[in-house]
Amino acid sequence: MKNATLTVAFNAEKLDALVFHMGKKEANLQEELNETVQRLYEKYVPQATREYIDDKVARDGTGREIARRPVRPSSHRARTLRSEDTQAEKVEEHLPPV
Repeated sequence: MKNATLTVAFNAEKLDALVFHMGKKEANLQEELNETVQRLYEKYVPQATREYIDDKVARDGTGREIARRPVRPSSHRARTLRSEDTQAEKVEEHLPPV
């Protein structure tokens, strides 16, 4: 599963002060936010749902093939290219010589 990005509006001066003082204590704002969101997830998402998602993430990470749209045969692509070439030649026939 892919990660999502959260955007949070916060007063710029307060943020500067927070980052400054966290730096003094060798704390990382991103890590703290990640831990806080994880705690909220564990608090509000039911255990059964978390287990289902964890299982799904584990299966997706084991190299399981993702369902994809079937690839068209190469002969179709060749016919399409020939058709485009023919159309271009017809247009060129009607252009005045340079």
